[in-house]
Amino acid sequence: MSRPAGAAPRILLVDAGQAWRGAQRQLLLLAEGLRARGIEPLVCAPPRSRLLEECKRSGVATAARAMRASFDPLAVRGLRRLVSTWRPALVHAHDPRSHALALSALVARRDSIPLVVTRRLATPPKGALRRGARVARFIAITEAVREALRTGGIADERITRIHPGVAAPRVTSRRDWRREAAWAGERLVAGIVGPLADGHHERRLVELCATLDPVVRQRLALVILGGPSRGRDEVAGIPAYRAGFVHDVPAALAGLDLLLHPGSAEGLGTALVEGMALRVPAVAFATGGVGEIIADGVTGLLVPEADIPGFAGAVARVVRDGRLRDRLGAAGPAHALAFSETVMIGRTWAVYQELLGLPDGSWGG
Repeated sequence: MSRPAGAAPRILLVDAGQAWRGAQRQLLLLAEGLRARGIEPLVCAPPRSRLLEECKRSGVATAARAMRASFDPLAVRGLRRLVSTWRPALVHAHDPRSHALALSALVARRDSIPLVVTRRLATPPKGALRRGARVARFIAITEAVREALRTGGIADERITRIHPGVAAPRVTSRRDWRREAAWAGERLVAGIVGPLADGHHERRLVELCATLDPVVRQRLALVILGGPSRGRDEVAGIPAYRAGFVHDVPAALAGLDLLLHPGSAEGLGTALVEGMALRVPAVAFATGGVGEIIADGVTGLLVPEADIPGFAGAVARVVRDGRLRDRLGAAGPAHALAFSETVMIGRTWAVYQELLGLPDGSWGG
C-alpha cells in the first residue's frame, strides 16, 4: 500500500546502543531537526534505553525493539515487521549492530528502500554483504573514517563525510570542580576527555602527567570525564577527580580552564567542539577526527600522535601563559559554528533528498 502523494517522507532511524553517548545524542539532534523541517522520523532503539527516554521527552515518535546482537533473528523479524507496517521512505542505521540488523531486515525485501549507514569507527565494515550495494550511502563522521571505507573497497560516490553536529551549549550553571573536589582556588582545572576507559589510555595519561614540568604539575588539577566515577583521586601526584559520564556536559565543560585529549581518537570528539563553543582551549594529539576540529594555534594546540614530551610541552605553554589561554578560548565560538547541529542536519537531509529523488526546496529543503 503506497502512501499519499505529497505526504511528508518517513525516516526510520535505528540505534542498538543502551548507553547515552555521542552517537545517541547525534541521533536525537537529527530526529528533532528532521521533525522541525516537516519530515516524519521514527526512532527505533532498545527498551529502557536513555535514547528512547530522551526521544519521548522531546516528543519524537519511538519504537522499542530489543537488539541484543548483530545476528539476532528476533530483532531482524521485529525490524522487518516495523518496516512493513510503518512504511518508511528510508532507513538510517547509526551504529554497527543496527547496520547489520537493518541490512538483514531489508535484504530480502522486493522494494528498494534506501539504507543509509553512519560509520564512526576508522575501520572498514566487515563482510561483503555489509559493504555491498544494499547500503545506498555510508556517512563517515571524519576523514579518517572515510579513508577506512575507501580502504575497504567502497567507492567515493557511496561515501559522504558529515561531521557530527553539536547543539549550541546552554549553560545555566557551571560545575564548580574546585568546590566539589576541595581544591585550592589557584589551581587550573584541566578536563581529560577521550577514550580513557581501557588500560592503555590510562597508562598514557599517567605517563603524560609524570612527564609534566614539576611547576606545571603544582598548578594543575584534573577532572576525568568518562570512565568509572570514583570521586577524588590522583594521577602521578596531580590531584584528580574521576567524574564518570556526566549528564549535563555543557555545565561540566564550562567549569574547566582547559581541555586535554591525550588519547587516540576514532570519533570526532564532540566534547572538544562544545569546549570551543564555551571558550575552553584544548591540547590534543593530531589524530583521527580530533585533528579536524582544533585549528592549531588558533583554538588550541595540536601535537603529533604519541609525542608525549611534545604534549607535555604544549600543556606547559597554556598553563603558564594566561594570554595564550584567553586568545585560544576567544577564537573558539566562531570556529565551533562549522560543527553546528544545523549543518549536520542540513547535510544529512541533502543525502536523503538525493537518494529519494526529492528536488531542492521540497520537504525540509
